[in-house]
Amino acid sequence: MMMLVAIASRHGSTNEIGRAIAEELNAAGIAVEQKDFADVRDLQGYDAAVLGSAVYMGNWLGAARHFVDRHAARLAAMPVWLFSSGPIGEDDPQPHGDPAGVAALIAATHAHGHRVFAGKLDPHELGFMERLAAKAVHAPAGDFRDWDAVRAWAREIAAALGHPAAAGRRS
Repeated sequence: MMMLVAIASRHGSTNEIGRAIAEELNAAGIAVEQKDFADVRDLQGYDAAVLGSAVYMGNWLGAARHFVDRHAARLAAMPVWLFSSGPIGEDDPQPHGDPAGVAALIAATHAHGHRVFAGKLDPHELGFMERLAAKAVHAPAGDFRDWDAVRAWAREIAAALGHPAAAGRRS
């Protein structure tokens, strides 16, 4: 089995989540290629996929949405999982709920599931307008990613693909 983990990341945080998912799937015995959406020309040779995007202004990044639009028929014919990265905050990451448009992505891909993972906000990595927006909404700076939750979800995916040893594995 060959699995694609395709990511749209603006500042690298979502890419790091994708890498952790790919590493966990690989440790479970699944061959994985992690790529940016822009580097995936077609889905030839892939048997399953995890697609993830950073969320900005409440939406998946354009590269991820366009990829799903272009490859919806093929994605609907294989096992697919989706994840979003973006809420920030220590005790109660905001915003809550699924990003706008995710329901349509789930429907288009027939995804087996969608997870939202808290993200990271480093003001030093932001452009001028992004810093202004973060300041305007009082967005807290910090790394709020829950690596145990990310790895546990990857093990759930591995188990769903018939790699049951992955379900009990701990990092």
